[in-house]
Amino acid sequence: MKTLADLRKEYRLATLVESHLHVDPIVQFEQWFSEALQADVQEPSAASVSTVNALGRPSSRIVLVKGADAKGFSWFTNYESRKGKELDINPYAALLFFWPEIERQVRIEGRVEKMSAAESDAYFQSRPFNSRLGAYASEQSQPIEDRAILESRFAQLQIEYADHSPSRPPHWGGYRLLPDTIEFWQGRPSRLHDRILYNRHSDNQSWEHIRLQP
Repeated sequence: MKTLADLRKEYRLATLVESHLHVDPIVQFEQWFSEALQADVQEPSAASVSTVNALGRPSSRIVLVKGADAKGFSWFTNYESRKGKELDINPYAALLFFWPEIERQVRIEGRVEKMSAAESDAYFQSRPFNSRLGAYASEQSQPIEDRAILESRFAQLQIEYADHSPSRPPHWGGYRLLPDTIEFWQGRPSRLHDRILYNRHSDNQSWEHIRLQP
């Protein structure tokens, strides 16, 4: 039986060279994301979000990123969850996309801000009906004695909103990470991976990139 230490995989699918990179890392991300979709990557929009609490202790969880453009990388959640409270204390976070099917990962770091109420309202109304109810049913990150309590609360909401749609709860909405660094990682043989790091210039408009050793 294999142990964790026995697990090995050689990465051979592609290379990452500077001459093929776009000057804008957002455009480069869009290209890679498109290739992840074409490769049928499982949950390509899933990313680990890492935040830090008041004691400097990090925590990570997976979210589904719902926007990636010049404005930043956005996702939606309960503002009173653990990550929401940690972002209130320290508004900086890191995102990590990992696409094993194409042997790539993208690391993104920067400041996080809440999206506008109008943006959060619009996305909330686009969600499936039961997902909207779930935002009311769950006090995310809070303890609960039994799952039956959660399911009972959800069933009551289904009755309450049987003939109309709920509006967005005030404790739920979007965050947007404004990147100042984005790193593209391409797996290569012998663990000699390609790593290209983009850093945003002080003008907040242009970028420079450098190659990092693996």
